[in-house]
Amino acid sequence: MAEENHTMKTEFILTGFTDHPELKIFLFVVFFATYLITMVGNLGLMTLISKEHRLHTPMYTFLGNLALVDAGCASAITPKLLGNFFSGNRMVSLYECMAQFYFLCTVETADCFLLAAMAYDRYVAICSPLQYHTMMSKKLCIQMTTGAYIAGNLHSMIHVGLLFRLAFCESNRINHFYCDILPLYRLSCVDPYINELVLFIFSGSIQVFTIGSVLISYLYILFTIFKMKSKEGRVKAFSTCSSHFLSVSLFYGSLFFMYIRPNLLEEGDKDIPAAILFTIVVPLLNPFIYSLRNKEVISVLRNILKKKKSQGSLKKMTSTVA
Repeated sequence: MAEENHTMKTEFILTGFTDHPELKIFLFVVFFATYLITMVGNLGLMTLISKEHRLHTPMYTFLGNLALVDAGCASAITPKLLGNFFSGNRMVSLYECMAQFYFLCTVETADCFLLAAMAYDRYVAICSPLQYHTMMSKKLCIQMTTGAYIAGNLHSMIHVGLLFRLAFCESNRINHFYCDILPLYRLSCVDPYINELVLFIFSGSIQVFTIGSVLISYLYILFTIFKMKSKEGRVKAFSTCSSHFLSVSLFYGSLFFMYIRPNLLEEGDKDIPAAILFTIVVPLLNPFIYSLRNKEVISVLRNILKKKKSQGSLKKMTSTVA
């Protein structure tokens, strides 16, 4: 009988955002608009970087890959969330749960390493501009980008693999809007201590390493900025770095709150707001933070718009003459 109970739960119900059914249309519109803007912003930035030769530099390679993982993060969460607003059946199988978490964990881990790589790239560009092309070679750039995706996949495989040691015989209601790993631990009737420990060690190590890299890079950048003689150069460098640091702080802060804290299995009332921040808000803001404040990207966009405008005018003139 005990054995039977240990294998009875293979489907779960996502109960996030069901407390106020009268708001479901409003929430659907908000999340749909957010998803649309996120995808247009990130895919547009990726297309711009891939097509424009002058943006084929390490900084924009990292930025293009950051846009890719942000689009992936939004796609892992939002379509299912939107479908659930009008679905009478919010059921999700254990394997669907694992697949969603695997994909989300992969892109979020890759995001951590890409942000660290971008911070290092800015450190080299500002602190050692004469050695930039030597220190940030194309080979190193490819290695760092590939390493971010490999680390993301390995990190996901470890946690998803350890889920197979758990059995779910308690409630099958997940108080979240997507399949996160912590709600599954809470529903397990097998002690998830090993899973918790591995999550704390690996997630903690990744965050300490990447946050440490970002902080050290930005500290050196700040020291270099304060030493600059040109006021215009100081303002430009500080403006760029402050917007980048805002994005990094939002992302790491919410991740840290979610996964690196004592009593991981205690359900907090701020879990859903923190998850919204790093899965929906940060991917929405990143393309605007990293591109609209970037003069080179703005310049490329203006040139493209001018070309299209001139081509349109040329076509009108040709049709008028004909």
